[in-house]
Amino acid sequence: MQTEAIADAIKLTAQLLEVHGENPFKIKSLSNAAYRLDKTDIDLAGKSLAELEAIDGIGKSIAAKIFELQQTGTTKELRALLEKTPAGVIQMLGIKGVGPKKVAQLWRELGVESPGELHYACCENRLVELKGFGAKTQESVKKAIEFTMANAGKFHYASVEKTALQLVDYLKKTMQTELVSLTGPMRRKCEIIETIHVLVAADESPDMAGFEQESAVPVEIELCKPEEFYRALFLASADVSHLKQLETLNIAFPTEAASEEAIYSHYGLQYIAPELREGRGEILLAQRNEIPTLIEFSDLRGTLHNHTKWSDGMHSIQDMAEKCIAMGLEYFGLCDHSQSAFYAGGLKPEKLIEQWKEIDTLNEKFAPFKIFKGIESDILHDGSLDYPEEILKQFDFIVASVHSGLKMDREKATTRLLRAIENPYTTMLGHPTGRLLLSREGYPIDHEKIIDACAANGVAIELNAHPYRLDLDWRWIPYALEKGVLISINPDAHEKEGLLDMYFGVCVARKGMLTADKCLNAQNREAITNWFSRKKQ
Repeated sequence: MQTEAIADAIKLTAQLLEVHGENPFKIKSLSNAAYRLDKTDIDLAGKSLAELEAIDGIGKSIAAKIFELQQTGTTKELRALLEKTPAGVIQMLGIKGVGPKKVAQLWRELGVESPGELHYACCENRLVELKGFGAKTQESVKKAIEFTMANAGKFHYASVEKTALQLVDYLKKTMQTELVSLTGPMRRKCEIIETIHVLVAADESPDMAGFEQESAVPVEIELCKPEEFYRALFLASADVSHLKQLETLNIAFPTEAASEEAIYSHYGLQYIAPELREGRGEILLAQRNEIPTLIEFSDLRGTLHNHTKWSDGMHSIQDMAEKCIAMGLEYFGLCDHSQSAFYAGGLKPEKLIEQWKEIDTLNEKFAPFKIFKGIESDILHDGSLDYPEEILKQFDFIVASVHSGLKMDREKATTRLLRAIENPYTTMLGHPTGRLLLSREGYPIDHEKIIDACAANGVAIELNAHPYRLDLDWRWIPYALEKGVLISINPDAHEKEGLLDMYFGVCVARKGMLTADKCLNAQNREAITNWFSRKKQ
């Protein structure tokens, strides 16, 4: 089993134990273990029981459960819990805002045994008088169920990319042709995928018996003649809005094409990369030859906003720094959680002093590689930053983020962020809307006001590269660039492999036409050191 699946199984065990009113200490232990495993991509496959017990944060009892999961795909305890819990009740655990205790209450007191029944109960106002609920909770539960229903059958790009690329390689080998390509949203690297579309130059459908698919996403294969490949590829890759805007040029689509470059040349246009073919003004820019050179993963010189074992990360500062060095990066920005994030091991001031001493020692060891002393400071409910001024001024840089009190209206959310942006110690605004793709809508903000404030205060905006966030939304990057705001592609890494999530940030940053010179962490070590210094002054 993969680590993510193991974390899910342990989390489900804890949730079901809570539904059935079992030992709260055991529940907390399992929940904490699931949380830590969920934050990491550490490979647990093939590890012995002794090796599992040696992993930081995993005790003997949790190691035993992981080992049992690896051996059998489940545990005796989880099987027993599943057998005595209706399937619909288990599904209710996935509804945002409805924890295990509330699920148990709904099941026992209202007889609700599925998300569908719960939605109906909300429509009938049956939750209003239920202790611990009320009208507001009922409405948020109803919206959460509707959100889940609307997103059924959708997948994060990152979760299907590997399968898609393996499929292309498989088809090239079995069909003995290089004329195979992903098309549609997958080729445009859209953040959410419903189907993997592949175009193949062949006369008959391929034999898929030898392909082992690693994800549940549907696959559609389109066939064409070799001489029609690039024409079909172009038509299948672009969003319909892009194609409609081409039609307004009143130039007939070419009957033959040797490449996609040739098709754009036929229209008298600069070549438009697949990621940009969304119908969002790219054709007008191509007419003017103004499409910039888009950022590449290789342009990134360092990584900012990362977590270690000092808060809720899985690896040490040294482990993370060594991974950065192996990736060819010049610097590492450490941003463990601030003290208010108690649930994530947020650092008290005395812990910060210890951490800074370790950073100083490692900077001597790894020079000229640089570890910056940063923090992910919680934006408190009134918009102020965590820690007093005498602590804030000692950081090299500060990423300000909202982690609590997410249920805000547009005015409150915007005002809260504006105050944080205007704080002279804020270097960067972290994941601006707090969204979790396919799981949680972001809090509503006035994007223009937020971006304008960042411009006025010299604050960068994070493009959180975790594939479940990708926040700032790429559609707002052009406006940020227009206002002169720098974008930082941050992995929000909680372990070494998480640093590679910057790749997914680059994918969507390209969709927003981000260039290397407008990306904060594409600056070299000396330049970003100077930028941090100027910001502090």
